[in-house]
Amino acid sequence: MTLPSQAAVVVIGGGIIGCSTAYHLARDHKVDVVLLEQGKLTSGSTWHAAGLVGQLRSSASITRVLKYSVDLYKGLEAETGLATGWKMTGCLRLATNADRWTEYKRLATTAKSFGMDMHLLSPAEVKAMWPLMETGDLVGASWLPTDGQASPSDITQSLAKGARMHGAKLYEDVRVTGFEMKGDRITAVKTNQGDIACYKVVNCGGQWARQVGAMAGINVPLQPVKHQYIITEKIAGLATDAPTLRDPDRRTYFKEEVGGLVMGGYEPNPQAWTTGDVPNDWEFRLFDDDYDHFEQHMVQAIARVPALETVGVKQMINGPESFTPDGNFILGVAPECANMFVGAGFNAFGIASGGGAGWVLAQWVVDGEAPLDLWVVDIRRFSNLHRDRHWVCERTLEAYGKHYTIGFPHEEYASGRPRIVSPLYERLKQQRAVFGSKLGWERPNWFAPESVEPKDVYSMGRQNWFAAVGDEHRHVREHVGIFDQSSFAKYELSGPDAAKALDWICANDVSKPVGRLTYTQLLNTRGGIEADLTVSRLAEEKFYIVTGTGFRTHDASWISDHIGEGLDARLTDVTEDFGTLSLMGPRARDVLSAVTGSDVSNASFPFGHIREIVIAGHTVRALRVTYVGELGWELHVPIAATGEVFDALMAAGRKHDIRPVGYRALESLRLEKGYRAWGSDITPNDTPLEAGLGWAVKLRKNTDFVGRRALETVGGASLKKRFAGFTVDDPEIVLLGRETILRDGEPVGYLTSGGHGYTVGKNIGYGYVRSADGVSDDFLASGSYELVVAMQRTPANIHLEPLYDPAMERVKA
Repeated sequence: MTLPSQAAVVVIGGGIIGCSTAYHLARDHKVDVVLLEQGKLTSGSTWHAAGLVGQLRSSASITRVLKYSVDLYKGLEAETGLATGWKMTGCLRLATNADRWTEYKRLATTAKSFGMDMHLLSPAEVKAMWPLMETGDLVGASWLPTDGQASPSDITQSLAKGARMHGAKLYEDVRVTGFEMKGDRITAVKTNQGDIACYKVVNCGGQWARQVGAMAGINVPLQPVKHQYIITEKIAGLATDAPTLRDPDRRTYFKEEVGGLVMGGYEPNPQAWTTGDVPNDWEFRLFDDDYDHFEQHMVQAIARVPALETVGVKQMINGPESFTPDGNFILGVAPECANMFVGAGFNAFGIASGGGAGWVLAQWVVDGEAPLDLWVVDIRRFSNLHRDRHWVCERTLEAYGKHYTIGFPHEEYASGRPRIVSPLYERLKQQRAVFGSKLGWERPNWFAPESVEPKDVYSMGRQNWFAAVGDEHRHVREHVGIFDQSSFAKYELSGPDAAKALDWICANDVSKPVGRLTYTQLLNTRGGIEADLTVSRLAEEKFYIVTGTGFRTHDASWISDHIGEGLDARLTDVTEDFGTLSLMGPRARDVLSAVTGSDVSNASFPFGHIREIVIAGHTVRALRVTYVGELGWELHVPIAATGEVFDALMAAGRKHDIRPVGYRALESLRLEKGYRAWGSDITPNDTPLEAGLGWAVKLRKNTDFVGRRALETVGGASLKKRFAGFTVDDPEIVLLGRETILRDGEPVGYLTSGGHGYTVGKNIGYGYVRSADGVSDDFLASGSYELVVAMQRTPANIHLEPLYDPAMERVKA
């Protein structure tokens, strides 16, 4: 065997993800692609996967990816002549308690929002479909008829054959040993059979993806976890087309196989494998059977399917699966290396994801940007925190243990905390702060009154913090609140070409005089919103950029990748250099003027400006901006001085009734004001014109910028979707997002975010209203609206203006 000396793209790994990516690169894009597998195709974790194929996720884009897998598997055998073992048996998900049943009602609503038909069944209907099941403890079940199962090895071999048919070259027994690099780019892949020069590399190394990435200096935060299942002998009375079964309250799953059952589960006390490197020779190896650990699943499974008590076990599989710290897989271009793409960490649903993940990854490789909103699986959602293997292991085991637990709204992870704290952590703790965690940072979500225990109590209805957050909300509207937002991601862009670089990257006009601040989106070539941030001009050649905590790696990577060739502009991450205190509310100016000698009057310090002022002897960057719809400033303080500045503000604010406020109140305040949240309300799938943010785009200025051409093509045409707000009067309703929007009884979209507005006294949701014929003002205003919440219709009112706006005079005054 002689390897080619060069290829356009080298795919590393011959499991289902690698073969699917090679197949789509060759079929859809006619790319010269070479796939390298260190052992045999399907070795690693593909060959011992259970093969369940479910499609519904809480993200519309990821659901679309999984639906694509099903469509692909249906037709693959006809194309390649190789069977895939695909059976569309449908899937039953069982519920044994009221909270789980509410979760399913919400899931069924989400499914309908995404164009899928999920049915809710009674225990009697479940028994009729699966007679061998014990149904006495059931409240009901959800039924998704288009789910199914497949043979992992057969699908992979079929994809591999398809890839070859379209011109891809696949090589087995070739181990990647390293990379030749030029700066942050790979120029060649080194192997034990020779080197291959290439333009791009796709790391689909499965449980070896972390090691492969490390050779190029990139971090792929994976943790192999031991996952066990059994395959039984034939069971009398089990239909060959029995639906796959998920029994999450008993933490188990079942699928029919050759007349018997495959049964496995997700235990609350999972066993990690190694935090070191996975041995190269672990291609077709398994761990010893561990019946002691598996017994917890066996007991629950027999209670559900009594026939299991007497049937023989043909085989137990105990193999490693790659899991991630948040239970979502990993796709996209690595921030540390300009031309390595990753497809890994599939958390035991690689078979369900395989077809679709290969499709979007191939498109991403060719275009250099994701074809749709894939933020929840984007590798750039991680940070340097995720280089700590022990932290990753601890958090990943928690995520694995939650695989089948009820997904309560606003639930926080508990492991590996506290990890990163602001200088105010102890002060806020003494004020009875209840913290959440974002990218490792501890952040106060709410503050518990003396009568309430300072901890979250999760439920499907109103949670224990609802009233306390309402008090914080009203306090900001009526007095003044202080938010610790030190976790904000912060960068400086400097150099002679900094302004020129930002002019190309930003959709809004940031080429303003020194001292001005601009709110802007960063767009992709489709005109979709890739980032949403503020840019402040500190000097002619220096800009200060502030974005959300979770977007730190993503936004820095996007900006760096789009600084034009040959431009002299350097991006520096200064997140840990500054603490951030947001001082918000009608009394904010009174407090600020009491602690600084600077003139903070509206005439001297207008909205949309940045000034350096001195507080408690420290120079502070003060940004006149708001995310709550009230007068306010973001105060960016040298990190070591954050405590002193906070103390000075609290002392001066005592007579104005100042108090610390948390992120849940911030969310409620922004909902009332109609501010969009990136990742939910505005995403790479949405343009500023659709989102009602056209005012923040410099289309009238004769300057080219990323996404301009796409916006110009849709600008003249009638928009097919538009962002709108909705309110529901019924106080018992809880809006979370993904509820279906009905106009005159017909589905026209779904909510992107939801919550409660305490000032307006209503539940608030936002979402896009869609129509193939265009969405005009008349179309929006003339309809009669309802929302479907947990499968129940409820009347709703549409709003095209902010729900709360009397404060605009105060904000700008």
